[in-house]
Amino acid sequence: MEVAEGGSSVGGRFTLPPRRINNEDILFCVDVDAESLVEMKSTTVNGRPITRLESIRQAILLFVNTKLSMNPDHRFAFATLAKTASWLRKEFSSEVESAIAAVKDLSATVPCGQADLTHLFKLAAHEARKSRAQNRILRVIIIYCRSSVKPQHQWPVNQKLFTFDVMYLHDKPGPDNCPQAVYDALVDALELVTEYEGYIFESGQGSARVLFRHMCMLLSQPQQRCPQEDLDIPKSLVKKSPAADTTNGEDIVPVSSQ
Repeated sequence: MEVAEGGSSVGGRFTLPPRRINNEDILFCVDVDAESLVEMKSTTVNGRPITRLESIRQAILLFVNTKLSMNPDHRFAFATLAKTASWLRKEFSSEVESAIAAVKDLSATVPCGQADLTHLFKLAAHEARKSRAQNRILRVIIIYCRSSVKPQHQWPVNQKLFTFDVMYLHDKPGPDNCPQAVYDALVDALELVTEYEGYIFESGQGSARVLFRHMCMLLSQPQQRCPQEDLDIPKSLVKKSPAADTTNGEDIVPVSSQ
């Protein structure tokens, strides 16, 4: 259990009051719609394109290993999202082997149609109460891959029991999809349910590197976060001209303020 030292000014020094930082129970919910099998620009060592789902597996394991190296008392569980959410591995565990087994079980085959987040929120609320009883906090990280299906939900306005983060991987905008509308629906869901500052990241580049970078930014503990609009990381190591376009002209859904 970490303790943050701390807002008063004493003798010209600014201090924050001591505040307990709780260990986390983190529930990953992975979209298993057929769109998670879309190929990305990244390839394997043999030159084979990797799918979104393969990159998601790698990103989750990167997150789990890094988070546990920071604090071995964090725990993880896993769910999938088809038409609704269902458990993949219900017991929260701090064992890396458990996470590896869970991501190996991730699979996707057919289009799922609508995505209803209501059951996911119910599962999370139930687990959040159990986490609180153990002086822990719950966070849900959803990885969503549908470019034309806006997620739906029914949830009370005043019930915020867990932190909600979103990773959205999508196609470029076109006549057959609406990633901006999907993104806006995900923002609305985040703002409705999240207890602490929730972050949402998106990418239409098809780059595994972008996914990994965003996943690393989600390592931040919700109780210690600044508002997303104040984030100025990661810093570029290369000085770029103002006219430089880091996305090579590709369309990306803008990240709006939380």
